[in-house]
Amino acid sequence: MKRFFLSGVIFLFFAPIQYAQENKGGEVISQQFLAVSIQNNKGDEDAMRNVSVYLPPDYHTSQEKYPTIYFLHGFATDDLEIFQWLGLKQLLDKAIETKKIRPVILVVPNSKTKFGGSFYTNSHLIGNWSDFIAKDVVEYIDTNYRTLASRENRGLSGHSMGGNGALKIAMLFPEIFSMVYAMSPAVLDWSKDFTLENPGFKRISESNEKEILEGLVNPREQDGFTAFYAAVIASMARAYATSENANFKEISPIYYENNKPKVNESVKKIWENNFPINMIDHHLQALKSLKAIKMDWGRNEDFDHVPHTALAFSKKLEDHKIVHFSEEYLGDHVNKLDGFDGRIYSDMLPFFEFYFGK
Repeated sequence: MKRFFLSGVIFLFFAPIQYAQENKGGEVISQQFLAVSIQNNKGDEDAMRNVSVYLPPDYHTSQEKYPTIYFLHGFATDDLEIFQWLGLKQLLDKAIETKKIRPVILVVPNSKTKFGGSFYTNSHLIGNWSDFIAKDVVEYIDTNYRTLASRENRGLSGHSMGGNGALKIAMLFPEIFSMVYAMSPAVLDWSKDFTLENPGFKRISESNEKEILEGLVNPREQDGFTAFYAAVIASMARAYATSENANFKEISPIYYENNKPKVNESVKKIWENNFPINMIDHHLQALKSLKAIKMDWGRNEDFDHVPHTALAFSKKLEDHKIVHFSEEYLGDHVNKLDGFDGRIYSDMLPFFEFYFGK
C-alpha cells in the first residue's frame, strides 16, 4: 500500500528511538511536562506533553549557550517517530562536525492529538496549541537548557501540518521567533485534493469517532486515502472549533441532507480564517519583522494542493513586498527530507546557520 503522509509517518511504526548513543556526537533527551495552554481543555486531550531535545556534542563539557531550532511534526506522527524517521541526531551531528551549522539545540514537541493533529491552532475545544509551542515549550526549553533566549536565536521549522503551523506561529509570535522555514506546508488554503468535495467530509458524516480512528490506524487498501483525510478533517474541525461543541456534524463546513452535501457557511468562514494564506493580510507587520522566511515543496507531491497553495502563499507575500525565499524541487511529500542529500541537511540547517544572531 502506498504510504500516506501529511508530514511525518502514518501507517508505519518504528521502534522507539534509542537514547543511549555511546557518547558519540550529540545527545537526544525525551521528557514530559505539563502544558498549561492545553490543560483543562474540553476535547479530552492530554496536557502532559512529550518533547524531544537534541543537545550538541559539547553541551555537557562547556558553559556555552546555544541557538535553538524548533521543528514541528506533521499529522499522525510525534516527536519520537520524527527523530527516528528523519535521523535528526545523525544529521545534526554531521552538520556540526563539518561546520555546516554551529552547535545548536533542536526541539521537537509532541503535538499529536486524539485524531492525529492539533494544526497548531488555539482552539476552544482542544486547547491552545499555538500558545503551547510559542509559550509553554519555549519557556520549558529556556528554563531547563542553556539557550540563547532571544528571538534572534530562535528558528522555527516544520513539515506538512508542521509547515502550516510554522507559518501560522511565526505570524502570531514574531517576538518569539525571528526566522521560519516551512517544508511542504499543507492545507494553507482550499485547492485540488483539499476542497469541500473531498470524500473525507462524507466519511465523517457517516461515521462515529471510533470508526474514524479505526480508519486512521487500520485503513483498507481501497479507501486508505479517504480514511486518512477523514481523520485530517476531523482534527481540523476540532482545532478550528469556536466552542466546546465536539459534534462533527456541527463543526464541519459540510453537512449532508438526504445524502446531498450542504455548506455550513459560518463554519467554512471560520476554517478559512485559520488558513495561513488568509492570515497574511492581518499579520503584515509581523511578517515584515521576521529576519528570514523560506518555503519549499516537491514538484511531484503526493498531495496535489501543496505545490499550488505554497506557490500562492509565496505570491501573496510577494504582492505585499515581503522578502522571502521559495523553492520547488524534484521530489514528493517526503522522499527528499532525510539523508545527507535531503532538504533538512542541505537547505534547512544552513538557512538557520546564516541568520542566527543577526
